[in-house]
Amino acid sequence: MTGFNILIIVSMLVAFVLTLLSGVVYIDFLKKKMYTQYILEDAPENHAKKAGTPTTGGVFIVFSIILGSLAALIMNQTLTTPSLITLMTFLFFMLAGLKDDIGKIKQKQNKGGLTPRNKLFFQIAIALLPAIYMTLSEHQTFINIGHYNIDLHYIYPFFVIFFMTGVSNAVNLTDGLDGLAASNTVIAMIACTLICIITGRTDLAIISSATIGAAIGFLYYNRHPAKVFMGDTGSLALGGLLATLAVLGKFELWVLLIGFIFFCETMSVIIQVTSYKLTGKRVFKMSPIHHHFELSNWNENKIVIVFSFVSIITCSIAVILFKYLW
Repeated sequence: MTGFNILIIVSMLVAFVLTLLSGVVYIDFLKKKMYTQYILEDAPENHAKKAGTPTTGGVFIVFSIILGSLAALIMNQTLTTPSLITLMTFLFFMLAGLKDDIGKIKQKQNKGGLTPRNKLFFQIAIALLPAIYMTLSEHQTFINIGHYNIDLHYIYPFFVIFFMTGVSNAVNLTDGLDGLAASNTVIAMIACTLICIITGRTDLAIISSATIGAAIGFLYYNRHPAKVFMGDTGSLALGGLLATLAVLGKFELWVLLIGFIFFCETMSVIIQVTSYKLTGKRVFKMSPIHHHFELSNWNENKIVIVFSFVSIITCSIAVILFKYLW
């Protein structure tokens, strides 16, 4: 391990405190403006009571992370180009998610935001920033598999775009139960922080550590029963951040373990849709898979705890294997 910097902890604490403080003000603002959640008609019946809960909570998560990160990066004199690109990409993903959420609020329905095509367009456009930077400025068009590097050359930008849109959507799909996306983000970002410390990327470790603090702070408001939802504003942004950290930190393939729950949520949707189109039958009672467990009489807290436990195991394996192979 290259070394631990105390400012990694500072960024986490600053983001944690900012999230707790700003959450009070922002949630009050959302209630006054009636920026509340509308529930899908085909969602499990017990989700009806969630209607009216303030949404777009991702705004105060993102700004807490950015401010906490900038404070520590400036103090540590590591405000590097990669760190700025990471924070810019993070902010752009938040704005895309916010546009989607505002559309839903204005049309007073859960499907009233961005069309899937428009959402994909924004995600691809945002992913171009780190893709072009890594290709043209860093000339790092390879992916790591243990001690081996596979250079993708001109295919790499397309890989980054596919990877980033996929991870962003995966976290978005996971955000369906109180505390589910936030708790798994905490665990995934702990793994990212440790990997960045191992590789000596203090600039990226500071950002991922700030995300840990902000996500823990958000859980204070988002744990069951949730006082606020992060919305696409938060889930698209956090997924985009995880992907950007992996791309700039060169641990892209490790996200399969780090974000294992996010991956499973996505695969459950793909399997469900494919099975229904080909056979007319559903594999799960409902997808994403957390809804399957809901309809199997698991309560929300049990699902969050079990999924988080699985994340702890897979993230621990990822960090141990990465350290060993590094």
